[in-house]
Amino acid sequence: MSESTPADRAPAAATSPPGVPPAAGTTSTGSADQGGPASAVDLEPIMTSAGPLPPPGVPVTGQGGSAPRPSGAEPDHPFGHPGHSMSGNPFVFGFTAALGVLTAWWLVQAVVSASSVLILIIVSLFLAIGLNPAVEVLQRRNVPRVIAIAVVFLGVIGIFVGFGLAVVPPLTAQSTQFVEQFPQYLKELQDNPMIRDLDQRFQLLQKLQQYVTSGDFGTQMFGGVLGIGSVLIGAVFNSLTVLVLTLYFLGSLKSLKRMAYRLVPRSRRTRATLLGDQIIDSIGGYVAGNLIISLIAGVTTFFFLSIMQVPYALALSLFVALTDLIPLVGAFIGAGVASLVGFFVSPTVGIVCLVFFTIYQQIENYWIAPAVMKSSVDVPPLATIVGALLGGALLGVVGALLGIPIAAAVLLILREVVLPRQERT
Repeated sequence: MSESTPADRAPAAATSPPGVPPAAGTTSTGSADQGGPASAVDLEPIMTSAGPLPPPGVPVTGQGGSAPRPSGAEPDHPFGHPGHSMSGNPFVFGFTAALGVLTAWWLVQAVVSASSVLILIIVSLFLAIGLNPAVEVLQRRNVPRVIAIAVVFLGVIGIFVGFGLAVVPPLTAQSTQFVEQFPQYLKELQDNPMIRDLDQRFQLLQKLQQYVTSGDFGTQMFGGVLGIGSVLIGAVFNSLTVLVLTLYFLGSLKSLKRMAYRLVPRSRRTRATLLGDQIIDSIGGYVAGNLIISLIAGVTTFFFLSIMQVPYALALSLFVALTDLIPLVGAFIGAGVASLVGFFVSPTVGIVCLVFFTIYQQIENYWIAPAVMKSSVDVPPLATIVGALLGGALLGVVGALLGIPIAAAVLLILREVVLPRQERT
């Protein structure tokens, strides 16, 4: 038997069982005569639920660190290179454009559907801005803002109630009286030779009498009893809505201004605050001044009609004051209705009413309005006419009322922002 060599007498390297990493300082395969540890590639991988774990020394790549990187993958793009952009694809462009058109159409339809509510909100906001100067006057007299708002708001409610009590009963009585006395009016018209000749040719008066007395007149004008009820309910609901919104806007006007100014970037907030306060002051001055001018017109009309013994002087004076708020044409509408009622009293009274309203309009345009509006709104006459016409074309009477203060705000922005910027460039 041959003698064993020292190499043969060296203990064999401990071999780790399958699935267990080798202990420190040992190798899993090979022997000392190989001069070092075996390659990490030759080690048996450890099995896990996510797949085989790579042996030590092999870089871990792939999702979750459990799978090797696919062939062709790069460190910056572990999932492969992205494909070409589809921004220039005609289908994508067409779909995006169609989606934008549909969104714009939906927004327009939403605004049109909510136009009546938006008009009520805008009117309430302008009324709140117009009543705010009166509240601030009471505050300067050491009256708390809550009490000042309550006093001003109660005054507004009193005006609404007084207008309703003064106008609704006379209109109802006068409409009934007109229908009852219509045959007498027809008889007076038949005494006119020209009208009698036209009536003999075309039977105009007979057809007019049948139309008024048959009931079709009221049905077609108001849609019957249900139509009159719906008009009255809608008017009451809108009036209450405006009053409630005005109260809320008046109470939270300062917080609304602060919130609006915070939407402006900090670097421009000071200038935006100054401009916004000036615009609000101009709008408030215009609304308050217009109310004062209308009040003067209503009081003057009431005393004149009372002296001339024109019936329903209070209702007519309130109507004149209300229509006087409408720019350009409102004063003519109120004067025309009051003069027409004066003609029913007598031709002399009607002519005197026409002369009175003509003279008063000149006094109001050249003395009263400039004296009241000199510290509130500085709008050129051309801008006043254009603003009233555009506002009336867009929103009717409400637009005509709001057109002048909006024109004043636009002119202020042009004068303070746009024109100086154009001079610097």
